[in-house]
Amino acid sequence: MYTKLISEYRFDPSEDPKSAAFDLMHYGYVCIVDEHSNVLYSAGDCDDLVFYRSASKPIQALPVFAHGLDKKYGLEEKESVILSASHAGCPCHVEAVESVLKKAGFTEDILCMNPAVPADVKANEDRIRQGIPPRKIFHNCSGKHAALLLVQKYLGGVPEDYWKVDTPVFEEIARTIQTMAETDTMKVGVDGCGVPVFAVGMKNIAVSYKNLACIDTIQDEALQKAAATNVDRIMKHPEMIRGNGFLCTIMNEDPNIIAKGGANGVYGFGLKKQRLGVAFKFIDGTEEAWSFMAKEILSALGALTPEHEKRLDTLHPKYFVNDNQRVVGERRCEIKISI
Repeated sequence: MYTKLISEYRFDPSEDPKSAAFDLMHYGYVCIVDEHSNVLYSAGDCDDLVFYRSASKPIQALPVFAHGLDKKYGLEEKESVILSASHAGCPCHVEAVESVLKKAGFTEDILCMNPAVPADVKANEDRIRQGIPPRKIFHNCSGKHAALLLVQKYLGGVPEDYWKVDTPVFEEIARTIQTMAETDTMKVGVDGCGVPVFAVGMKNIAVSYKNLACIDTIQDEALQKAAATNVDRIMKHPEMIRGNGFLCTIMNEDPNIIAKGGANGVYGFGLKKQRLGVAFKFIDGTEEAWSFMAKEILSALGALTPEHEKRLDTLHPKYFVNDNQRVVGERRCEIKISI
């Protein structure tokens, strides 16, 4: 069962905030694990299965590095980050996906998703002005699909089948997720971009991010080396994981944090210094409260620097204003996080 995580209240600042009127509540889960994968804190049942969605991307990309395919195809460090990204379709993202596909001998046509438009507002406006139609490569998951194609080709599978269940690449991805999440309990569905998507317990999402942050705890030598490479590159080039002005980029700008979110409200991050893994999920699928919850958790864990707090506050701060720029309400965390 899930629990109440955040409430939003509307009030007149001249009145007692305790009399504020309820506006919105967000229910969900939070799970925090230590370096030994023990649960230190939980809100909601941490054994409940949740689909990773795009939060799995830094994990799904690991076989590329484990098999040395980044070296085989001469991928530059910066462009290899796109394999773990939910990119916003900025020029640097598009160029990276194009480069990876070209180096591996593929064209955009092989991607299984429908054409899309960039999520970045400026990039999409530029596309419209230039008369460029939607492209598959603009899809935020195209980097992940490029990674799947590399692994499918290496394992001898039919490249055009890379998106199907029971192919070599997804058997490899399933094993990788089970190892990183330390679980044998996993379900498979179909993601929005057309490929299989994996569900594990909330605890196990937190464990997988602990393992990304503390690579010495990964129970597989090849994946240890792969994670060291991938995490290092993500942290060097955080703008490639999403784009400017997005939470995943901001989170990975902190050298202590490796983080990635997924659709419908799921988020995971690992802390290197504290050697902790964190996962949270909003049942209503909102992403509006992501940065607020991340800040609350980081603060409770003693991992929130002043610089990082300022960056997070640029997204969705505690206090919100109306169209007249007047403070009219606030977000409140309904759980007390302590470990």
